Amino acid sequence: MMKKVVVGLSGGVDSSVAAYLLKKQGYDVIGLFMKNWHDDSVTISDECPWLEDSNDALIVAEKLGIPFQTVDLSKEYKERIVDYMFNEYERGRTPNPDVLCNREIKFDVFLKIALDLGADFVATGHYCRKGVLQNADGTQTFQLLAGLDPNKDQSYFLCQLSQQQLSKTLFPIGGLTKPEVRKIAADNNLITAEKKDSQGLCFIGKVRLPDFLQQKLKPKKGVIVEIPAQLPMYSNGLSTFDNKKEELAHYAEKPSYSLSDGKVVGEHQGAHYFTIGQRKGLDVGGTPDPLFVIETDVTDNIIYTGQGKTHPGLLRRTLFVKDDELHWVREDLKLELDDTMAVSARIRYRQPLQVATLYKVEGGLYVDFKEKQSAITEGQFVAWYVDEELIGSGVIS
Repeated sequence: MMKKVVVGLSGGVDSSVAAYLLKKQGYDVIGLFMKNWHDDSVTISDECPWLEDSNDALIVAEKLGIPFQTVDLSKEYKERIVDYMFNEYERGRTPNPDVLCNREIKFDVFLKIALDLGADFVATGHYCRKGVLQNADGTQTFQLLAGLDPNKDQSYFLCQLSQQQLSKTLFPIGGLTKPEVRKIAADNNLITAEKKDSQGLCFIGKVRLPDFLQQKLKPKKGVIVEIPAQLPMYSNGLSTFDNKKEELAHYAEKPSYSLSDGKVVGEHQGAHYFTIGQRKGLDVGGTPDPLFVIETDVTDNIIYTGQGKTHPGLLRRTLFVKDDELHWVREDLKLELDDTMAVSARIRYRQPLQVATLYKVEGGLYVDFKEKQSAITEGQFVAWYVDEELIGSGVIS
C-alpha cells in the first residue's frame, strides 16, 4: 500500500523539490502550508510575505498534481514561540526561534495534524539526513545526520527532535547540494527554482528585531560601558584547581562587571534588545577597534562592551547546560553522572564544529571546548555530534 506523506510546503525551492522527489519515489503526497503570523507591521515588506509564499506553494502543488491546503497555526506559534522569545529577551537571554519552531511547531503541532490526516510521515526541505539502526530486540534507533552539503547542513536547527519525532520524519533533500536542488526544480519547471532563500525569524520573515520586541518590551534608557581588555586569569594555561569539576565551574563562569570596571561611552534604549557578541546598534564611535557587547545586565539596564573580536570578555572555554534543558536525540548514548564523552560541538548555526568534551555532573552537563569560543550566549543552543551524527543538545545557561 502506498505510504502517505504530508510535506510542509513553504513556498521555497527546498520544500518544493522535497515534494517532487517523494512523489517520484511513489509516495502519496499532500502539500500543507503553515500560516503562523498575522502581524505584518514589524516585517520588512517584500522580504518574506506569507501571501506570496502561500501562492507559490499552491502553484507548486498544482504543478506536481498533489492536494494542497493551508493551516493556520498562528495561535500555537504565538504561545509557543513568540511569547517564549519575549520572555527570554526580558530575562537577558537570546533564544533561537528556528530551533524552537522545529521542535514545537513543525514536528509537533504540524506533525499531529499530518497524522490526523492519515499520514505515515511528514517531510520537510531541511538539509539533513535520517539514519536507521536495527536493534537486536527488533526495535529501531533513528539517527539525525548532517546534510551532505557542508554549506547548507541544517541539522543544528533540528537538535531538539526526539526519537518519536524522527521516526515519523523524512528529509528528501538531505543527500543533495543546493545547486542540485535548484537544478531539479528548474528541470521540472517549478516556479520556486530561482527563488531566494527566506531570511529572518522562522515563519515571520525578516523583522526589525527591536521593533518586534518593542511590542512587549518597552524602551528603557541605560548606559553603555566600555570594559578595558585584561589578561585572562590563567594566561599560561596552568591552573591551581583541586579537581576537574572545580576547573570546569571556573571556566564556565560568566564574566561579571560593574560600572566602576570601565567608562560610560554611550546610551542605549534597553539592555534586553542586545545580545552578547553584537556589534550593530550600539552607535558608539571613536574607538580604534569596533565595540562588541560582552555582557548585558537587564536588572540594572547596563550594556558592557569591549573593543575588538578578541576581547577576553567575549571568549570562554566552557559552558553549562542544566538538566531540565538537556536533550538527547540518542537517548541510548545519554551520559550518566561522572561520565565523559569526546564530541564535536557548535554553539550557533554555520559555526564549524569544534573539538569538545562533555562532562556529566550533578545538576547538568559541562561542554568543555579545546579552544575558547566567542560569544557564548545564554538561551542559545549548543549541539554535539559524534562524527556526522547529532546526538544531543541543550540550552546554554
